Amino acid sequence: MAALAAGSSALISATVVWYMYATRTGKFVVWDGILDDLRLRGDETALDLGCGRGAVLLATAKRLPRGRAIGVDLWQADQTDNSQQATLRNAALENVADRIEVRTADMTDLPLPDDSVDVIVSNLAIHNIPSHGGRRRALEEAIRVLRPGGRLAIADLWETRQHADYLRELGWRNVRRRNLGWRMWYGGPWFSTRLVTATKP
Repeated sequence: MAALAAGSSALISATVVWYMYATRTGKFVVWDGILDDLRLRGDETALDLGCGRGAVLLATAKRLPRGRAIGVDLWQADQTDNSQQATLRNAALENVADRIEVRTADMTDLPLPDDSVDVIVSNLAIHNIPSHGGRRRALEEAIRVLRPGGRLAIADLWETRQHADYLRELGWRNVRRRNLGWRMWYGGPWFSTRLVTATKP
């Protein structure tokens, strides 16, 4: 019984350590690589679905000295003090406030015109939508607002295989799905984050 309790305690401790690392360090390292792979010119309009406090939004904006980055979120309070004001404060601290825009919006009904953005990114946001139908609508909205030739990079915990399959059915190019590895473990290898990337035809 003591061994079982010690094992459980060790597992809980490891889970907390993985979560803390992924949240505070790992996601920044991983997203730097993802954004590098997008090879942005610097004049694009990018959209971050479920931007939260702005980690990915601001990293994207840094690569857009002549462009802009739009973040959408519902700003529901969570463990990270998620709020529009916190995101704007972080943008000022990172010296990118002049090139970001944040909007209160549901990613299943984006307040953007068709074919209006060049790049879409999303980090662990779509899975928060409670239904499969809602998650599919978020992907369809991303498809709608992305310009032809635009690129998409969605990192998430659930339904990434379905996202990739759907994009292939629609004839999207360079559809790829991959595991982002231990730096994006939110609780261990059984909560692996996977990335779907694709180019709109």
